Amino acid sequence: MTEIVLASNNKNKAKEIAHIFKGSGFRILTLDEIGFKGDIKETGETLKENAAIKARAVWKKAGGRTVIADDTGLEVDYLAKAPGVYSARFAGPGCTYNDNNVKLLKLMQGVKKPQRKALFRTVICIVFPDKAEAFAEGRVSGYITEKPGGKDGFGYDPVFFYRPAGRTFAEMNLSQKNKVSHRQKAVKKALVIIKKKQGKKNV
Repeated sequence: MTEIVLASNNKNKAKEIAHIFKGSGFRILTLDEIGFKGDIKETGETLKENAAIKARAVWKKAGGRTVIADDTGLEVDYLAKAPGVYSARFAGPGCTYNDNNVKLLKLMQGVKKPQRKALFRTVICIVFPDKAEAFAEGRVSGYITEKPGGKDGFGYDPVFFYRPAGRTFAEMNLSQKNKVSHRQKAVKKALVIIKKKQGKKNV
């Protein structure tokens, strides 16, 4: 089974991506499993730039394996596409998921439903053993709820309402979310690119 390194220390993200890769013929390795230490400073101004920064940094320590890195942002229409690239640290350095959600809901207080539209975007950077690079993007539309709902998921999942399912992402289990999410769409596209590079059939 071919090993792919995921350039992330986020255990929730790693679990989600590993679930999407299940049955693909590839095995996801975490940074701990390859002995990668230290933090990677995400200094990019776009999701694509940050994904590339992370993938390139880990590639140097990946032992000839393909590396993938994802950067994800929530873009809210009413907030001029914020928090966007700053989604993970929206409420400030060292903030929690709950801190971010509290800040977001406070900023959206009193805003009518038509103005609560939001977009989740995931950009994945792939760096192959030969240092060639490729990118894949996934996106899903929804809107921001007036209060959190659900116990599953992570990040902004409790406040992101996905209309086709009639619930928030946090009200879905992992399998349900991974059938429709922005990250699932990006990972599936990345898999096609990786398999094509390796001369395998597309998924």
